[in-house]
Amino acid sequence: MRVAAVVQLILLALLAFGCTSSPRFVIRQEAEAATSPSSFIQDGIASYYAEEFHGRKTSNGETYDMNDLTAAHQTLPFGTIVKVTNKSTGRSVIVRINDRGPFLKDRIIDLSRGAAEKIGMIGPGSAEVHLEVLEWGTGNYPLNP
Repeated sequence: MRVAAVVQLILLALLAFGCTSSPRFVIRQEAEAATSPSSFIQDGIASYYAEEFHGRKTSNGETYDMNDLTAAHQTLPFGTIVKVTNKSTGRSVIVRINDRGPFLKDRIIDLSRGAAEKIGMIGPGSAEVHLEVLEWGTGNYPLNP
């Protein structure tokens, strides 16, 4: 009697696991969604970095120019083009990810001074923003080692 119950449990488990999605299918689905520009949207706090880092190398090997329209993000591939909208001013700027950061718990993106200026963030130093990926980068960097 006990053997029959164990066999039934095994068959039930096999049936349940056999009906789940293949991990390869799920991963491919997620990868395809991640390469669609509008699939990445993020809201949070932006800050900016300027003089202290001007002229230094970024994580992708470029020389940081605080007047360029660039940004640092913790996970987006280098070269990704992102539209950043300041929620309080409604102003937007399009930036290219070329660095890693920010490394403060509550921040989602660090903008160059040039980008921060375009969306009215220089005075306050930080702002609630909305990010939207417009074009995914390849991550094939550095540009100018």
